[in-house]
Amino acid sequence: MSDMVLVLKSSPRVSGNSNTLAGQLESGAKEAGASVQSFMLHDLDIRPCDACDECQDTGVCVVKDDMQQIYPLLERADAIAIASPVYWFTISAQAKACIDRWYALSHSPGRFRNKRFGFLLTFADSDLYTSGGINAIHTYESICRYLEAQITGMVYGSAEKVGDIIKQPELMQQAYQLGQKLVMG
Repeated sequence: MSDMVLVLKSSPRVSGNSNTLAGQLESGAKEAGASVQSFMLHDLDIRPCDACDECQDTGVCVVKDDMQQIYPLLERADAIAIASPVYWFTISAQAKACIDRWYALSHSPGRFRNKRFGFLLTFADSDLYTSGGINAIHTYESICRYLEAQITGMVYGSAEKVGDIIKQPELMQQAYQLGQKLVMG
């Protein structure tokens, strides 16, 4: 049975730079033999966590929206990749809303322990620090530390206008290779 890689794209732009990197990651994962499930988070109805804590008792989120499609895939996936542009010095609102809802799965410690994570990040500024990209990286690192999950890799870089990432073949290749690494462990 092949590995399953879940790819969560959080740019509202279909052809956005982080989504383009995600496409490369998907190609690499498929080439390595994985099945890939991919979602454009912007197209889904994902509401914010309402902090009721019901999920901590039942293991089920009471908010009925499109996260219901994603929860079983988060559990089944061998690897999870999140692609995000930097918006206002951290990950996009679409990525954050989805990740916040993972709280419903946190009632069972160690659930993500054997999962491999890959992160793709693009930012308009030329500097990782002044762009806020470093904040997004710290967020991803903290999430994985809390989930006891391993970070297989991160690919990030500056790409201001839609399509700029294609002009950076080294980043495109790194995203492709990350897709393969997510499968090969």
